[in-house]
Amino acid sequence: MHRFKIVCICSLALFGGLYAPAAAVAQNETAPAAQPSDRAAAAQQSKPGPELEKLNYYVGTWKGEGETEGGPFGPAGKLSSSISCEKFAGGFQVVCRGEERGPTGKRTFLNILAYDEKAKAYTEYGISSFGESEYTTGGSIVGNKRTFVKDLDTGVQGKRIKLRYTEVQVSPTLYTYKAEASKDGQEWTLIAEGKITKVG
Repeated sequence: MHRFKIVCICSLALFGGLYAPAAAVAQNETAPAAQPSDRAAAAQQSKPGPELEKLNYYVGTWKGEGETEGGPFGPAGKLSSSISCEKFAGGFQVVCRGEERGPTGKRTFLNILAYDEKAKAYTEYGISSFGESEYTTGGSIVGNKRTFVKDLDTGVQGKRIKLRYTEVQVSPTLYTYKAEASKDGQEWTLIAEGKITKVG
């Protein structure tokens, strides 16, 4: 069953790849050539907007240190990390690769930072060597503060908990972070905090 689904997805992707150039050729045969002003407008629209410029802050190599409190997300202990971020082709996303060490061991990860024009919110997609695959939206960058708030399933009788992650850009080479949890979105409990320093 799973193999059939994979084959179907690949076939659709291949069909789409073959169809798009053919459609473009057919359109070019019947449509008038684009005027220089049209090309300039299209090029202008494809440039990253000011919201994406804010993500350029993260481009570079960073080292982190912090501490996590004991609780439902794991045991207490020290955290350390190394992260390298670069702009993806076109400048619409920032791709970060890194690894962190903490009470639960070593974790390698890849995160993609972006901005959703329709939702008017920052997004982050991440995968890790622990098998995690997560898409988070609804993020904001206001002044020097980047914030995400999300609902998480605790896995206990359908109970959910809110997680708030906040970064404060202290300087071009230093930002602090903290993660907090809440049952009702009113009272928040600190579960981790630390600082990230740019080293290259």
